[in-house]
Amino acid sequence: MIRRFRLFSCASAPPSVEHVDIRELDHRAADTLGTVNAQVDGDRLHLPTPCADWTLYGLIRHQVSDNLGFAAAASGASGDLGSWNRGELGDDPYAAYVDSVGRFAKAFADDAVLDRELEIREFGRFSGKVALGMHMLDCVVHGWDVAQSIGVSYRPDADLVEHALAVAAFIPDGLDSDRPRPAFAPAIGVPEGAPPLDRLLALVGRRASIVR
Repeated sequence: MIRRFRLFSCASAPPSVEHVDIRELDHRAADTLGTVNAQVDGDRLHLPTPCADWTLYGLIRHQVSDNLGFAAAASGASGDLGSWNRGELGDDPYAAYVDSVGRFAKAFADDAVLDRELEIREFGRFSGKVALGMHMLDCVVHGWDVAQSIGVSYRPDADLVEHALAVAAFIPDGLDSDRPRPAFAPAIGVPEGAPPLDRLLALVGRRASIVR
């Protein structure tokens, strides 16, 4: 993923994460991604993905690593970028994903985490609510990535797309020289009146295909 997150504070967070049950949205987003991941057979893990640097194996490992990294951040870890790269898939990538989602959910179960400032990768410090919004966006987009790779339909709930779109809109376009690592590819053009999912994909540098 190759686009950068803006450092926004809790006060300037997207309205979509401030006025909804962001944990419930994120839970559904993770489940939606999990439903697609469950369809990845072992003999497909070598396939390329819309994330140019990753095969399916690498992309699912990234998902697991990020789940564990967010969980560590919610538990108070800071300054350890290695905690964001510790995902191991073992013999069952789907089981590894499910386990990491469980750890993520447990770490964010306490209401106090929602307003706590968390250190998210090298992107900066964010409220727990904003961090959940970032994670939700990641899940929705990567669900599409995996679905494209294996050629299956992908239909996330409309409200997930709506809120992910609102979060994605807060990511500044282009490259930002004061950030050490990009998060998504630069936005691309999309036809006027395009469906919300197509607009979301365009904001994170992906061109919607015919696989639905």
